[in-house]
Amino acid sequence: MATEAKKLQPIIIKRVKKGGHAVHGGAWKIAYADFVTAMMAFFLLMWLLGSTTEGDKKGISDYFQSPLKVALQGGSGSGSSNSVILGGGNDLTQVVGQNKRGDNSDQKAPRSPEEKAKAERAKKDDQQLAALSAKIASVISNSEKLAEFSSQIKLQITPDGLQILIVDDQKRPMFDSGSAVVKPYLREILREIGVALLDVDNKISLDGHTDRQGYSGGARGYSNWELSADRANSTRRELIAAGMPEDKLARVVGMASSVLLDPNDPYSPSNRRMTILVMTKEAEERLLYGGNPPVEIKAGGTLTPPVPGTTP
Repeated sequence: MATEAKKLQPIIIKRVKKGGHAVHGGAWKIAYADFVTAMMAFFLLMWLLGSTTEGDKKGISDYFQSPLKVALQGGSGSGSSNSVILGGGNDLTQVVGQNKRGDNSDQKAPRSPEEKAKAERAKKDDQQLAALSAKIASVISNSEKLAEFSSQIKLQITPDGLQILIVDDQKRPMFDSGSAVVKPYLREILREIGVALLDVDNKISLDGHTDRQGYSGGARGYSNWELSADRANSTRRELIAAGMPEDKLARVVGMASSVLLDPNDPYSPSNRRMTILVMTKEAEERLLYGGNPPVEIKAGGTLTPPVPGTTP
């Protein structure tokens, strides 16, 4: 009997039902990816700050403190470099030039006294022109009258010197069509620029430019060549009225439409412009003496270059 009762005893099977994970859609993966991206950006920022020179940092700081001034002044900054490592090459401590393996400053041949004097003069010119560019940009940004014309005034330091472009605008032309009479607002701009140039010893070059819109008489009559020259002379008179000595002007020329600012659109108003170039000493010599200034012999046999504009 006991055996039969044991056989008849039911077998109970217990099944444990495990709870599944909550549906989350993988949101943690997105959060983790954002975290990794943020950390990578942070370390890249730290690396860039560590490899940027103090001068570039100051330039970036000046831009955010006074963006209009930097936009008008122009110049190169940390963003204009092709490489984060300024020097390149194998030596990461170098910050100037592309250094090759084994490149050593001791291997360079010493420069002649003439080359050293020329380099010092070029360095002085760069410093003076940079200071002048900042001064003019400050005058424009701090003047309520000139600030509204800031989009028509462009400053750029070129190999020949500081170039000041005053560009025409369709809604605000510098001259009436076919006229060389200066508009009142252009007169204010030229007077302010003329005052800023009083303390500069460098020679000035004035170029007048027009668009390609011609006259009915063609090249045989009064053309864009005469018009651009007349407008350049009108600009000269305004600068002289501001107190600029006449002998500071080395050249006043009309370029017509031979050098277009926007070659893709020869009739664009931006091609109608005045160019005021504050020349470097090298550019002065190249213009006045063809790059080979004559020399005069003083008492004692000393050879000295004459002052540009004088007869040796």
